[in-house]
Amino acid sequence: MYYDITWTGFVGKTPSDRHREIFKIVSEARDLGVKTVQDAISAGKSIAGWEVDRAVRGHIKKAGYGEYFIHRTGHSIGTDVHANGANMDDLEIHDERRILPNSLFSIEPGIYLPEFGVRLEVNVLVRPGSAEVTGKIQRELVTI
Repeated sequence: MYYDITWTGFVGKTPSDRHREIFKIVSEARDLGVKTVQDAISAGKSIAGWEVDRAVRGHIKKAGYGEYFIHRTGHSIGTDVHANGANMDDLEIHDERRILPNSLFSIEPGIYLPEFGVRLEVNVLVRPGSAEVTGKIQRELVTI
């Protein structure tokens, strides 16, 4: 399986308040996507890819940046990076495929403004009864 992640950095002395604000919104959206999956799986509830996308997209939209989130929330991951499982998608398609045990997918929201963009990606592995992020989660904006 692939490890497909995206972290965001800032090149310069100090990120502006706006950079930090957008980073915070995107990280909250990513974490909400993970929690949405974890809560459903641990409760034994069926969940489809579109439901994850809708939760993540709703958070970004509520913050006033919906028009700047221009791609699906995530995709199935397999031995060829993009696999044939459920995609976290209610934008390009309304993916009704269920998220199944022993599957892996990305959650990768982003806000892309004309002057800069932020994208944060993690991978989520689903097991029977649980779901977990594989690898580290970016919690702070990296200054380069």
